[in-house]
Amino acid sequence: MAQALEFFFDGEADTAVRALWQRLERAGVPSLASRSHRRHRPHVTFALGSAFTRPTRAELAAELRLLALPSIWLYTLGTFPTTDTNLVLTAVVDTELLAVHSAVHDVLAKKVRNPSAYYLPGSWVPHCALAQEIDTPTLAAGIAALHPAEPIRAKVDEVGITDTVTGEVDVLFVR
Repeated sequence: MAQALEFFFDGEADTAVRALWQRLERAGVPSLASRSHRRHRPHVTFALGSAFTRPTRAELAAELRLLALPSIWLYTLGTFPTTDTNLVLTAVVDTELLAVHSAVHDVLAKKVRNPSAYYLPGSWVPHCALAQEIDTPTLAAGIAALHPAEPIRAKVDEVGITDTVTGEVDVLFVR
């Protein structure tokens, strides 16, 4: 079982990403909304691991109350060079976003089992997933359906730990 630290978007950005998911579905591309537990909300994942303990969650919640959470500019339609092809909107990486990511990982250091290397400082590419585990022809159809993608300014309204199997969210912070 994996758990993800996810930063969820305000209503306007949530609606904009869901509209992209709908465009993908109309083009025959299975969007994130139709995958696994079907409870996905537009978000950017800051960390992924197999267990975020209660004390770690409490520390994260305390740290989040101290941080100024920046807006996340979702700007570039793209994919990652992995065997599980995903279609994503990557975020503009700025100092504020990296500072929050670093602060979160300072709390998580040596406290989360099996952390995913993709989300560690220095490796992390902040993004909002649009479609996951698709083949190359489906990726091409997805890009065609969404290009050109308009930038989305996402304010963070909520932060939580999501169970990636069930979709259940333990909310740590609400703006």
